[in-house]
Amino acid sequence: MEESPAWGPEARGSPGDWMAPRGPRTGPSLSSVLNELPSAATLRYRGPGVLPWGALEEQDEEEARSVQSFVEAIQELQEPCPSRELPWPMQARRAHRKNLTQEQVARDSESRAAHWARMLRRSRETIQETWRTVQPWAWTLKKIGGQYGAGTASYFSLLRFLLFLNVLAAVFTVCMTLLPTWLEGPPPGPPVPNVTYPCGTYNPNHQGLITFPSQLFSLLSGEGYLEWSPLFYGFYPPRQRLGLTYVCSAFVTGLLYLLLILQRSVSGLKQTLLAESGSLTSYSHRVFSAWDFGLSGDVHVRLRQRSILFELQVELEEAVLRLEAASRTLGQKARVWFVRTLVNLLVLALLGAACYGVYRATDATVKLQEEPIVQQMALLKLVVDYLPSIFISGVNFVLPPVFKFIAPLEGYTQSRQIVFILLRTVSLRFISLLVLLFTLWNEITCTGNSEGPKCKACGYSYELPCWETRMGQEMYKLLIFDLLTGLAVTLLIQFPRKMVCGFCPGALGRLAGTLEFQVPDEVLGLIYAQTVVWVGSFFCPLLPLLNTVKFLLLFYLKKFTLFLTCSPASRTFRASTVNFFFPLVLLLGLGFSAVPVFYSIFLIPPSKPCGPFRGKPSIWAVIPESISSLPQNLQNFLFFLGTQAFAVPLLIFSSVLMAYTVALANSYGRLISELKKQIEKEARNKVFLAQRTMALSSAEQAP
Repeated sequence: MEESPAWGPEARGSPGDWMAPRGPRTGPSLSSVLNELPSAATLRYRGPGVLPWGALEEQDEEEARSVQSFVEAIQELQEPCPSRELPWPMQARRAHRKNLTQEQVARDSESRAAHWARMLRRSRETIQETWRTVQPWAWTLKKIGGQYGAGTASYFSLLRFLLFLNVLAAVFTVCMTLLPTWLEGPPPGPPVPNVTYPCGTYNPNHQGLITFPSQLFSLLSGEGYLEWSPLFYGFYPPRQRLGLTYVCSAFVTGLLYLLLILQRSVSGLKQTLLAESGSLTSYSHRVFSAWDFGLSGDVHVRLRQRSILFELQVELEEAVLRLEAASRTLGQKARVWFVRTLVNLLVLALLGAACYGVYRATDATVKLQEEPIVQQMALLKLVVDYLPSIFISGVNFVLPPVFKFIAPLEGYTQSRQIVFILLRTVSLRFISLLVLLFTLWNEITCTGNSEGPKCKACGYSYELPCWETRMGQEMYKLLIFDLLTGLAVTLLIQFPRKMVCGFCPGALGRLAGTLEFQVPDEVLGLIYAQTVVWVGSFFCPLLPLLNTVKFLLLFYLKKFTLFLTCSPASRTFRASTVNFFFPLVLLLGLGFSAVPVFYSIFLIPPSKPCGPFRGKPSIWAVIPESISSLPQNLQNFLFFLGTQAFAVPLLIFSSVLMAYTVALANSYGRLISELKKQIEKEARNKVFLAQRTMALSSAEQAP
């Protein structure tokens, strides 16, 4: 047997020598074992001042370090007090007095900018905490996340965010457009009927007896008494200040949309990168760090348990699919890529057919509106007016289930399938809306030919004397029809299906199937509705206010539908991915909606008989006219901002700043890689030490 080490009595007096045995022993020493660690190789390159593993320090240095660490530990636990009142040794008192002096000097030399920066940071944290406390429907979202998963809760979170955007836009529109209209005097009435203007006859208010069905049809189509109302562009009078605030409100609300969506996208991107990089070790992170120890009450505990269960289920499902993808042979990979190619070709064919159908429906609407029989029958005229909306809603109702059906054939994970379904569905909705806008553009601008017989007099078709109101009416009809479609699907399809499934447990109930909340379809419905509002808010200023009411009704309708008719999804998906992808698609919709609005502001002449820009060569012309009324120095400065002398240095500065940001991100990336390698080396060190410990124990026990 190996002789046990003999410990000398002097070993207890020195804190640096307690690990060093005084007696002889067999086998390798601790220093030699530590020097064989995998990380010891990097230690030799740190410089000549670094001692090897296991080297003894000087006794006085160890004592000073022990005293210093003792003082720092005590200072963390209690408030600073005079050194003479502390029951410490003299050496510890001196170190404490020295630390207090250094802290006092640092506080006295602190700059005012650092103080205000700290105050600003604390204020921002307080505001964020207050907002998290008072934000609406927080408990509802927590309950939905616990019962149906974080993916379903992300839909309601996006709906709440869009509701906030619409409330903000409605407030700006009322303050910058609606109030100035009455503050400068009552607005004038509609144009005199049966008066021919240079660009055609415009008679928004129809004369004669108005029946209740006519009022109902006017409410649904935006015509009649609604056409000359604050709801549409043509109502607002031609006043200089009103035209300026009208344009500025559009740009201000668009900038707010952009900033808020970017902020939400960045926060979602952080979660996505952490979740997909593997740096969190998803399983251990959720098992050991995901629990909230501040929860109180059985309901909150059960909801958090279900939420963690859904997250683990997503991780396990995607891990299985990744393992299957990694074990595929070359032939299996070729077959998967062949299937993906066929699926994408099928998707392109379906999108092309939908675009052609929208174009034909819009063209048929323009032709049928001129028929005498359509003009005489109010109901038929309403159906003809809604023909593009009906076709677009029908396509959006039929094709997304097809996309969902063919998505599993491609062999992607559930989160990746959600992304592809969203991309295809949003492409369908955006392309359908683009075809509708393109058809209206052809009708307004005579297919881009300003010298045509219909557009030569005014620069736009005289058949549409107030074309901005016509654009607003089309977006208004899309909004109303989308709301009616949602109500009809809920009341006529989902509730009867739930009743059949619940009261008919036999073959009929199994045929109806269990109703699940389809997050991709519902999210794309929100983004499509918001894009329609963004396109039409310039031509229908109160459209954000109407959309606020619609989203408020939709939230409670979907909540009621979810808890009453839907069951938890059989296959969940990663919420961090959609938290980034939803705002990204929303940002894409914002960019898409900006194109027709900018085209109308800069290129198409405004209507002559209606609107606040009558007689202007373009809507944008009100901005230079307003600038020309400012002082000369301010005019020169504003015009300088639009010259190359300002744009070129700004571009150079932006390029340098972007290059610096990229270099800084790369350096952070390299640092993170080094830290990951260090973690891996530490793990190998632990394994090596465990193996050496087992070997030494076996050697000691050997006879």
